[in-house]
Amino acid sequence: MPQLVKGGKHTFGWARVGDTGRIIIPPAALAEYHLQETEKLILVPGSRTSGGFGLGSPESVKKSPLGAVLDAHLGLREFQSPEGEVIKHNGKPYSWVELRHGGVTISPETLKKYGVGIGAKLLVIRGSGLAVGFAVRGPIVAEAKKHPELEVFEPEI
Repeated sequence: MPQLVKGGKHTFGWARVGDTGRIIIPPAALAEYHLQETEKLILVPGSRTSGGFGLGSPESVKKSPLGAVLDAHLGLREFQSPEGEVIKHNGKPYSWVELRHGGVTISPETLKKYGVGIGAKLLVIRGSGLAVGFAVRGPIVAEAKKHPELEVFEPEI
């Protein structure tokens, strides 16, 4: 997993969003974040700088400042709301998705609420430990574009 600039975040590569919203999570990210097949993951908004979103286990989200979101929204905390349905908290989108076959499928409507479109190439980065990040912009994305050796994880067709 390369670190693009000294002192910068580590990257796992790129993940392209498929036509159905399918996104493959790099195996190294799955291992580092201990994400398991059929696990339900919380979709959190990315930073103002990088945009996109993060995917984290419910346990990691509960232990973070974002745990208040789960406390405030039983449907999200207990996965009673439909998969992919966006719940707004303090004006920001939150949702849940299930990890299936090494990736997630997020509806185009839900992706749009995170500023992500079909066909987008997302930079998969080591986040704060809370969630694996999927960035759409910012300095780290600009730097990553200078590194053609970064692997691109394509959804199966």
